[in-house]
Amino acid sequence: MPDVLDVFAQAQPDHVAVIQGDETWTYAEHNARANAFARGLIALGLRPGDRAVWIGPNHEKIVLWGHAARKAKLISVPLSYRFTPDEMSYIITNSDCRMVFCDPAYRDTLESLGAPNVVDYDRAEEFISSKSGAPLDDVDDQTLGGSMIYTSGTTGKPKGAVRTTQDPTLAAALIAELRFRPGQTHITTGPLYHSGPGAFSALTHVMGGTIVVLQKFDPAEWLRLVDQHKVNTTFTAPTQLKRLVNVDEATRKRYDVSSLSTVIANAAPVPFALKKQWIETFGDGHLFEVYGSTELGVDTIIKPEDQLRKPGSCGQPYGGIEIRLIKEDGTDADLNEPGVMWIKSPSVFDEYYKAPEKTEETMLDGDPRWRTVGDIAYRDDEGFYYICDRRSDMIISGGMNIYPAEIEAVLHSHPAVMDAGVIGVPSEEWGESVHAIVQLKPGQTATADDLGALAREHLAGYKVPRSFEFRTELPRTESGKLLKRVLRDEYWKDSKQRV
Repeated sequence: MPDVLDVFAQAQPDHVAVIQGDETWTYAEHNARANAFARGLIALGLRPGDRAVWIGPNHEKIVLWGHAARKAKLISVPLSYRFTPDEMSYIITNSDCRMVFCDPAYRDTLESLGAPNVVDYDRAEEFISSKSGAPLDDVDDQTLGGSMIYTSGTTGKPKGAVRTTQDPTLAAALIAELRFRPGQTHITTGPLYHSGPGAFSALTHVMGGTIVVLQKFDPAEWLRLVDQHKVNTTFTAPTQLKRLVNVDEATRKRYDVSSLSTVIANAAPVPFALKKQWIETFGDGHLFEVYGSTELGVDTIIKPEDQLRKPGSCGQPYGGIEIRLIKEDGTDADLNEPGVMWIKSPSVFDEYYKAPEKTEETMLDGDPRWRTVGDIAYRDDEGFYYICDRRSDMIISGGMNIYPAEIEAVLHSHPAVMDAGVIGVPSEEWGESVHAIVQLKPGQTATADDLGALAREHLAGYKVPRSFEFRTELPRTESGKLLKRVLRDEYWKDSKQRV
């Protein structure tokens, strides 16, 4: 099977593939650049299956990288540019990466960490100008590299979720369910290093469409670009939706966004009140919400016509995906009864890199056909699913996944700290904000400022607790497990953010 970008470069060479600011690249231009870039990567000595890290804010070069890495048959490993050097170093080392592609702003940091084969945008352009843009030999979409996206768990250390195959039948079903059409225009609302924004941008080029690169989210600029380029589709977290509906009316009315046909919300549950506000502000008929994960792909979809009649639902499975809800006693949950959500889908990930025991934990009795990320849900009599508890401890703030164990480990490193628990508490702006509850050792002292400074030294800014609380004791079971549900219930029991 020929490479998809090669196909569209031949079929519609003058159709615009990428827009960034005032610059545009046609399919012919974008494909030739990707082919030449891939040849440059191969010239570095990279081989099929090698892992290659990339880092930087949204940019035409990031879109280009996706195609070049695929053509060179590499495993592409996104790395958040918001990470601290220590966090970057862990992923670079753990992934056994052979090269790092980066925005020039991060080159010095990466080289100081000893990252191998650091290639910035300027060097990429040198590759492109010196190599042939003709299609590469032996390029087969079914045997190309893949991705390894790092996601954390209860240990707090990120795990690389490897995915090397995509099921074309399921992808076609997803395209149909979300009402994507060939040649549409998509805008990058979220950062491309996240699985959702990256995947749906890539899907746009599978459909021969145009990607408008928004380098940093700004609601007024987003509205302007949607109007200017008659954008049809996007993928977004609830935080961006909230910022858009809160744009002042005078600014909002300057722009026509009626071209929008598919707005996909994910990364965190979308509050029902926000859905209603979005529909009242921007109209009905285009707001979708999906449930999924880096490991398991998109598993359920709730369509525009069901948003208001099914408050709190994440929708129904599609394309032959099967879901079982299993209770703690091992039996299947009845209607409206919660259970752990197990999913059978051809889109699940291959493995956690170098963590077979963690991979095994995602399987149902060792069966790799059935996987879970630990979410708890229930199903109504029409087959709609409702997530009633997230992955046990994870915090989702502004669409960012934050894992408390990682933060707790840093707090525990302070000599005055006896115990620490980190939870998400309600936030109108972010959905949840990070809150730390700390027990100090007898006779020891530490302030919120002290602990905040420690956290900022070791963690990305969005992971640093926004608030601290000091207690004489934290609730734990007899076996020593911290009862985070007890802590969370104190803050969430009166919250009206969710239905």
